Amino acid sequence: MKKIGILFGMEDTFPHAFVERVNEKAEKGIVAEPVRIDKVVQNQLTEYAVIIDRISQDVPFYRAYLKNAALTGTAVINNPFWWSADDKFFNNCLADQLGVPLPKTVILPSAEHPTDTTSKSFRNLAAPLDWEGIFGYVGFPAYMKPYAGGGWKNVYRLENKEEFFQKHPETGQLVMLLQEEIVFDEYFRVYCLGGKAVRIMEYEPRNPHHLRYVVDKAPASKKLLNTVKDYTLRLCQGLGYDFNTVEFAVRDGIPYAIDFGNPAPDADVNSVGQANFDWVVEEAAKMAIAYAKAQKPGKMNLTWGTFMKGSVESAKRF
Repeated sequence: MKKIGILFGMEDTFPHAFVERVNEKAEKGIVAEPVRIDKVVQNQLTEYAVIIDRISQDVPFYRAYLKNAALTGTAVINNPFWWSADDKFFNNCLADQLGVPLPKTVILPSAEHPTDTTSKSFRNLAAPLDWEGIFGYVGFPAYMKPYAGGGWKNVYRLENKEEFFQKHPETGQLVMLLQEEIVFDEYFRVYCLGGKAVRIMEYEPRNPHHLRYVVDKAPASKKLLNTVKDYTLRLCQGLGYDFNTVEFAVRDGIPYAIDFGNPAPDADVNSVGQANFDWVVEEAAKMAIAYAKAQKPGKMNLTWGTFMKGSVESAKRF
């Protein structure tokens, strides 16, 4: 018997619906359940062929558990090693190489020195930075947000450089991005599962959370939707995320990727709506079952994006 587990925290609707849907399919030799952990011993196999991770971004203990599980043969969705390594700035850099339009973005050193460092630790950093060059490139209004993290925490909208210098000290030891504002006339949030199943959702980020998924808007053009799908697949296949959402702000007909590293994206029926919820439950169940069937106990069963695959192939030539 191969077990599919789901690791989750405060959310209720998606995890239980996912378990129920997998079990409804009654695939021979496959069963789903919430993950249960009573101890974690180094290099010891778990009882799960597949684990869908919905919480380790907030619980370091779970991240360590998942890495050990992946090492010993569990197919973990999403790859816990890659998720530990990437960040929003790198993702932007990779997206640029993949040919996906992006807001102009720079990364900034933290306003406060990290703990256990002094000004002597930053002798390679110019003081002051080329602020005029940075502001001239990004422009204003601009958004400032952490280079790692999510949930709209510590996000600032800045009208000018004076406001930037007022707000940046509030960010403490956080490393921040400064990003061009895209004034959009359309916005999409897109599920992508398994690097191939795509669902494009009309989205309004300026609405209250429970009203952001728009259901009564006129459909977008087929050409635009095809472009959004293409960019979504490029990003998710390049990064290697099997369960992700991508957000696009459309300006002058061009979809700009705004946020596309969301490997534990919102899937609550009360926010995404019933139709989107049903889709993601079904596609997640199909993906997990396929991964369980392909999983080989004791072997490496992780998936990697084209960026990492290409890096490995290049290394083999030396």
